[in-house]
Amino acid sequence: MVVRWLTTHALGLALATSLLLHGLLLSLHFSYPDASRAVKDRALDIILVNSRSARPPADAQVQAQANLDKGGNTDQDRRARTPLPAAPRHQEGDDFEHSQKRVQALETHQQRLVAQRESRTTIAAKAEKEAQPEPVSNVSGRDLAQSALAMARLEGEIAKELDDYNKRPRKRFIGTSAVEYRDAQYLDEWRRKIERVGTLNYPEAARGKLYGNLVMTVTLRSDGTVAGIEINRSSGHQILDDAARRIVAMAAPFAEFPPAIRHDTDILTFTRTFNFTQRDSLETKGAKR
Repeated sequence: MVVRWLTTHALGLALATSLLLHGLLLSLHFSYPDASRAVKDRALDIILVNSRSARPPADAQVQAQANLDKGGNTDQDRRARTPLPAAPRHQEGDDFEHSQKRVQALETHQQRLVAQRESRTTIAAKAEKEAQPEPVSNVSGRDLAQSALAMARLEGEIAKELDDYNKRPRKRFIGTSAVEYRDAQYLDEWRRKIERVGTLNYPEAARGKLYGNLVMTVTLRSDGTVAGIEINRSSGHQILDDAARRIVAMAAPFAEFPPAIRHDTDILTFTRTFNFTQRDSLETKGAKR
């Protein structure tokens, strides 16, 4: 009877048993140990130490290049740290961003300089334009005629001054510092004539009584006539001063200017010292004017 029932319900029992076993298996939960925590618990930092011990520490806390069983100057659980401040954290892309900011700053500065230069150029051009007078338009024929008349009058005045200047006698003063040969020869002839005439016509009132010297400037024309006589420094005796003027007038006219002097001189002026000596004679020599 039991065997028949088992045979009849064998498939159902197998299914029920299978479902029960699968349910039990699904109800079980498995968990793996936390490997990261174990690694963290046993991980060691790597540091550098500046001392060494004979034996390794029983419970090492860090890794170093040498064994060091404790050390330091405190009983607290501490580690030696660097006295330097923490370095800034470097992230990728910082250099690129910094370069971009630098380029932007340079471009901004360059644009500012260009704007300043353009503004200065504009201001300078405007100032130059304002400084230039505006062209005068609508000039009447009367104004043109007056301008032409004024120019003609000015040209006439200039021409007259040039003509007067060309007609003026060419004057030349002979100093004593450097006398040219052409002047020296002419003046030497003039001197000899003056001394000859002066000695022959020595003033009677001064003979044996008065003597002295004076400075006189004489001006001669190209034909040898006297154009002027001027006493620059008196002898102190009116008789001698008057005698000097009379002697020059008596000796005139002198020789005409030679061609070497005439080609650039119409009037010749020179200064001489007249010396009335105790021998009742007249001597002359060059003197500064």
